[in-house]
Amino acid sequence: MTPIPSVGPTGAPTLEDVQGPVRSQLEEVRTELRRIVSADLAMIEEVNDYLLLLPGKLLRPTLVLLSSEVGGEPRRKDAVLFGASVELVHLATLVHDDAVDHSILRRGQPTVNALWTHQVAIIMGDYLYSRALTVLARLGHLEAIRILGEAANEMSIGEMRQLTAYDALEFSEEDYRRLIAAKTASLMSAACAMGSLAGRPEFRKALGDFGHNLGMAFQVVDDILDYVGIPEETGKPVGGDLREHKVTLPLVGALRAAPPSARKEILEFFRAVPPDPADVERMVALVVELGGVEYARAHAEKYGALAAEALEGLPEDPPLQALKASIDYVLHRSR
Repeated sequence: MTPIPSVGPTGAPTLEDVQGPVRSQLEEVRTELRRIVSADLAMIEEVNDYLLLLPGKLLRPTLVLLSSEVGGEPRRKDAVLFGASVELVHLATLVHDDAVDHSILRRGQPTVNALWTHQVAIIMGDYLYSRALTVLARLGHLEAIRILGEAANEMSIGEMRQLTAYDALEFSEEDYRRLIAAKTASLMSAACAMGSLAGRPEFRKALGDFGHNLGMAFQVVDDILDYVGIPEETGKPVGGDLREHKVTLPLVGALRAAPPSARKEILEFFRAVPPDPADVERMVALVVELGGVEYARAHAEKYGALAAEALEGLPEDPPLQALKASIDYVLHRSR
């Protein structure tokens, strides 16, 4: 295994830095993804080809692989297939989310529902889910199936929570925490826990806790970027969540400091369907002005600290160093 560089060019580790110790295994994951999703049906093959050509980060398979190698006893083939199955569930969720939100772009690229139809997107999401579980079933690893199945269930609950969370003045910080724990942290926790099953099962709780808190930090940063990100880097316009009337932590934090006049303005914004682009721009500025972004950033850093704490006591080797570096990558990423 190759040790990772201590920092990236901007002072924080890049994703490439984090992936250094498992770069060759990630190529195996890519190969397995192509094999697993192959089907004797032209439409499925056409959509698969498109999805697998998109520039995905492969962060979740990276977490699986690194977690399997902490302590130096990985079952490499299991780890690779676990990583592929986790990525398939992630892809399925993205395809379904885009269909639900009627999104036409993701990271600057057309979505499946935009290129084909919403029906094709829903069916393809189901296909990817089923292929992920089929891979694990063929391995005969019932515990891995249970972990991934529970995460997929939590993610569905999280999406339903977000779909029904339209009352900005009633959406609490606890509501948000529960939402992102289900929507994002559940799969990252599952990735790390599944990695331990292919390596050192005695590290499962520590790695699962790490993945949970890393996922919480990841989603908070994602929500921050919706307010202050650079569209050319994020691949999406600023204020996208507000356009869809999604309530995230920067807005929750802003509401805590908002005077009555600002609360009234926010409430009126959420009553407008669809919101005016100028109003979206004004709302972004208001949330930043009220300290919502700083409030959310403090929470992201808290989750990052909890992720680092979960790794204490594990063997200090290159995979563990890469997991630690992933915390800085998540906290400082720009896309």
